Order: sequence, then structure tokens, then C-alpha cells
Amino acid sequence: MKKKVLVTIAQAADGTYWCHTEQDVYGGGLNGAGKTVKEAKDDLMLCLKDARLDYEENGGVPYPVEFRYQYDLQSFFEYFSFLNVTEIAKRAGINPSLMRQYTRGIKNAGEKTYSRLAECMNNITQELSAASFR
Repeated sequence: MKKKVLVTIAQAADGTYWCHTEQDVYGGGLNGAGKTVKEAKDDLMLCLKDARLDYEENGGVPYPVEFRYQYDLQSFFEYFSFLNVTEIAKRAGINPSLMRQYTRGIKNAGEKTYSRLAECMNNITQELSAASFR
């Protein structure tokens, strides 16, 4: 059975991106960093590889790991840059100008805004899952 692990990804004050596991994997937490979210995720995979090798060298039997990712607004829109921030803001009923400030880290979104965005993204996910091409 796969161990499901939550990875939190966030932009740091210096503009870099950091990710870390919320649960231990192979005996410890994993971390990754980079100039982009992709670089941070790649660094996390290197950390996973090293942790797995160390775990095996110490007699552990490796197990499969499945990551789920939780993003802050800046990280989400950096990684999924093909998504149009303005259009998503409109769909979620959020002022597009304010949304751009959230994604740049100029202002911080509140819990209510995050809830509206989560609902909007869930709707988009369902619509995409139901779509097909002929």
C-alpha cells in the first residue's frame, strides 16, 4: 500500500520556493527548495531518493510514496502559469486586481478567499474531468 504524504509548497520572502512533507518519509521529513516550484519539487525528489537509500542501507524495506501537493497562492500560479489568474478570479467572484496582488504576495488572502478559490478550482477540475475531445 502506498503511503500518502502531503507536501506543502510556499514562496519564501526572498522569492524562492520551498516544499516540505507534513509526515515523515523513511524516518524523517523531506524538504526541497528552488528558484521555481518545479525546481523545489525536483529537489524534494532528490531528498526522497537520498532518504530511501539511507533507509535501505539501515535495513528498512522501502515502500511506495504518493505525494499530494498543497500550494500557497504564489506557488500555485507560478507552477500552473498556464491558468489565467484574472479569469479564475472572475469565476470565483474575486476582484481580479486584488487577486493579482495576492498572487504576487503584495497582499495576503483571507480564509474566505481561499475557500472561494478552492471551490472554484474544484468546479474547474470537475468540468475538465467530464470533458473529452472528438
